[in-house]
Amino acid sequence: MSATVSFQVPSPLGPRSVTVSYAREGTGEPLLLLHGIGHHRQAWDPVVHLLAAEREVISVDLPGFGASPGLPDGLTYDLPTTTAVFRAFCETLDLDRPHVAGNSLGGLLALELGREKLVRSVTALSPAGFWNETERRYAFGILLTMRHLSRRMPLPLVQRLSRSAAGRAALTSTIYARPSRRSPEAVVAETLALAGATGFDATLRAGGSVLFTDDLPELPVTVAWGTRDWLLVPRQGVRAKRIIPGARLVRLPGCGHCPMNDDPALVARVILDGSR
Repeated sequence: MSATVSFQVPSPLGPRSVTVSYAREGTGEPLLLLHGIGHHRQAWDPVVHLLAAEREVISVDLPGFGASPGLPDGLTYDLPTTTAVFRAFCETLDLDRPHVAGNSLGGLLALELGREKLVRSVTALSPAGFWNETERRYAFGILLTMRHLSRRMPLPLVQRLSRSAAGRAALTSTIYARPSRRSPEAVVAETLALAGATGFDATLRAGGSVLFTDDLPELPVTVAWGTRDWLLVPRQGVRAKRIIPGARLVRLPGCGHCPMNDDPALVARVILDGSR
């Protein structure tokens, strides 16, 4: 069931109120799910019911994405601020060091929450922050193109494209290896989410200088990469393993950048195994 929660986050101008939309389902140890840039928490829908059989799953719309309002004046869309937002979010919901899984930007945030010792395990699916400059520019170029197209396409066109497998591929093949598995309704909703994401531009700007460079030696970490990820290419997973030598590096055969849709059973198993 979806809900919203508001809480205070420190800023240079004094405390600011942040509101976050989230959904909570299942029982067991808490598991926080964080989506990528331009997406929304429904990106996790293909795996939530599988995870909820063993975990209390909290899927979140990042500030300025999905149903969560943008950050107020005084707060920026950088990594330290977003980490502070989720520190306060977990405190408000009485989540004592949850497990966390994230995809893309969400994977980077999950690792940062681990670095700050705010979580008990991290599973990062194609996390941002392990690119070289050429790879970063390539990925950002694709993301900006996707954003531009989503804002220019009339809704009736998006709806018409979503009704065929070829149309769903045209809309989402940059993030899914198997776009035909995504429902028409989900494709329309995530295209609208990308177009309406108030935090997109500022988040992308803030990510231009981000690299994740710290080991997490005392934390269970899983890094998983789809073999058909054309946005953040799989060799970045090898870099992640060099930086976090104790991490479990998992290949996701036949999966794209957002593997939750491409192979829900495999992704759910990787997350559950990584959060024991």
